[in-house]
Amino acid sequence: MVVLVGLNTDLSRIKAWWRTLGGDGFAVLPPPTRGRYTQSDGHADAAEMFAARGIATDTSFAYWHWQSHDAFDRSGDLRGVLYLHWGGDHATVAAGLGDGPPGYRIVNGGPRGAFRLDRVTATDADGLPDPEDTAGVRQFLARLDAPRSRTTRSAEYDPLTAAEERWLHNRLSGPVDLDAAVLFAAPLEHRQALTPDETARLLSAWRETYAGRLAAWRGRRPLLLALLRQEHPEAWEVAAELGPDAAYALAAHPSPRSLELLRTWALTGDDGAVRGWFRAHHALREPDPVRAAAALSEELTAHTAPETAQTGLLNALREAVTDGHRTPDGFFPLLLATVRFATDDRLPRPLRVAAAKAATDTAGRVREAAGRLPEAAETAEALAAVERYEAARDDLLAGTGPDLAGHEGGLGDIYHRYRTLTPSDIQWLRDRLADPATGVQGIAFCLEVLYAHGEATETDLQALLPRWKKELTKQYRTTYTEWRHPLVTLTCLAQDLGHPAAEALLAWWAKPKPLWKGPVRLLTHLGAPDEAKAAELWEFVVSGGHDTGHLMTWVLLRARLDGVHPLHVAEKLIGEPGVRAYVLERVLIGVADPAQPLWHYAIDPRSHGWWHRAQEVADDRRLSDAARAIGMKAAREHYVTRHPDQVRPALTEGEVNAAHAWLEARADRTVAD
Repeated sequence: MVVLVGLNTDLSRIKAWWRTLGGDGFAVLPPPTRGRYTQSDGHADAAEMFAARGIATDTSFAYWHWQSHDAFDRSGDLRGVLYLHWGGDHATVAAGLGDGPPGYRIVNGGPRGAFRLDRVTATDADGLPDPEDTAGVRQFLARLDAPRSRTTRSAEYDPLTAAEERWLHNRLSGPVDLDAAVLFAAPLEHRQALTPDETARLLSAWRETYAGRLAAWRGRRPLLLALLRQEHPEAWEVAAELGPDAAYALAAHPSPRSLELLRTWALTGDDGAVRGWFRAHHALREPDPVRAAAALSEELTAHTAPETAQTGLLNALREAVTDGHRTPDGFFPLLLATVRFATDDRLPRPLRVAAAKAATDTAGRVREAAGRLPEAAETAEALAAVERYEAARDDLLAGTGPDLAGHEGGLGDIYHRYRTLTPSDIQWLRDRLADPATGVQGIAFCLEVLYAHGEATETDLQALLPRWKKELTKQYRTTYTEWRHPLVTLTCLAQDLGHPAAEALLAWWAKPKPLWKGPVRLLTHLGAPDEAKAAELWEFVVSGGHDTGHLMTWVLLRARLDGVHPLHVAEKLIGEPGVRAYVLERVLIGVADPAQPLWHYAIDPRSHGWWHRAQEVADDRRLSDAARAIGMKAAREHYVTRHPDQVRPALTEGEVNAAHAWLEARADRTVAD
């Protein structure tokens, strides 16, 4: 997004105020460029700025990143809330930001959230904004769209006042503007208040404007709900054209016809369709949720639906048996249901396997929460469920693995589980590499794990060679993951094996295009390392170029050449001219286990893996005091004690308490015991 900023825009006024901030242990980062895209980028930029300006490392700071910057339109006007992120002490940041610039306000999101900056707007006696005040309208609609309560399957909204409903209907009374209409139609249909006339007019405009691509309009969901609720004759034609995207609405209005459509889509593995199919089947055919899920699980298996469909079905089952249940421990009913379903003989094995996978990081939390139940019988039953699960877990999980096509953050969350590999893990990873259906992300994950552990073979290389030119030469951003681009890893493997394909792979890397490969080409030097490769890498490291794994590659390469642990290579670079300290710090932690280096370009404070590596570096008596101090610094800044609810997978109370105890035992330690 290119922002063309005038002298009297929201962006210019906010920037002018931003430049006045700072002092008393508080600093602000300059407004972002595209290089600061995430919160991790913000923390890395802060470390770099502190080092460059000689600012104390414990200074609290605030910033916004490029995703937040989308709050501004091309002219620099604020079109949404500007989220201000931060690091350090929350109270210091709140005091440093204050109330915001004149004409704006800052809402404090609390110690676990961002600060929210928005315009100050006015409303009339009925609490309604001027229709021409875009910021006021946006804030008003955001209030109406906030549910009063929410369960796993539905949301309840406050009723509209007569003035609010009239205001919304008035916005839909003129010529139809579909982009604007969705803003007013959604809060009405949340209360089932869209009229048949409004529905018909919106449908006509939708079908005309988005002919052949109905799913492209973002107002499709509330309008389809209205069509089904009003039994409009075109509802089914619209639903069929939308495909699985219509699953939510069809599940909310179950009928034999919706059930059949949902079944068709569910057998393809679509998650929303699987959930909708279960809800409709449960409502129409089988009131017992376990029996309903069992029947659908068997049908999914009979039609060889994707494995992920069983996970979607499990989620739907868990929602059905816990919907509306609330306890002091929040998600305890959902967690306990997951543990129970793993050993419920009424369910087919594929569904029990899905439950066992989902419960991998759940049993400990259930065990802790069970001790707080009010009735001894409830506690005993919950603990018995955990024991049954733990007895069956290894058998259920043998030969299984994560969803390789899902969000890559989910793979990063469980990366620490692959620090050691069982024979069944190795076989599963190899099978995925040999499967033509495994995508680039899955290949990157599996190949990295096998290669790092020394388990990648020529068979794995041969399985991927037919795919490398057409599939693996595509851009795949890996700076926010624990694994490298799969073609980097494949090239390293080919070189290590001395395979003839290495020559062709290296020739491709040597070409100037595509441009995406330029920043990561040198990472291939880890394969079959030699002194020339080490020298070229080092030249880049000290050049000041953007590091996307280069220093880590050099450390691992040097360790292989010298036959030493990479930690000892990294610690010698402390204070080395040309080596940026904040990059070296995450490299030192990342190479703590050379059998599974962590390639994320910054220390991830939400990761189990980074926490354990920081502890190991801090306690490694073979290392220098300066190196161990880096481990202590990373451990103190990790969210395991500061924001434990943000660590994924979720921690048990015992794990949090153990982390606090570990840090407290070393409270007086800086660079030495």
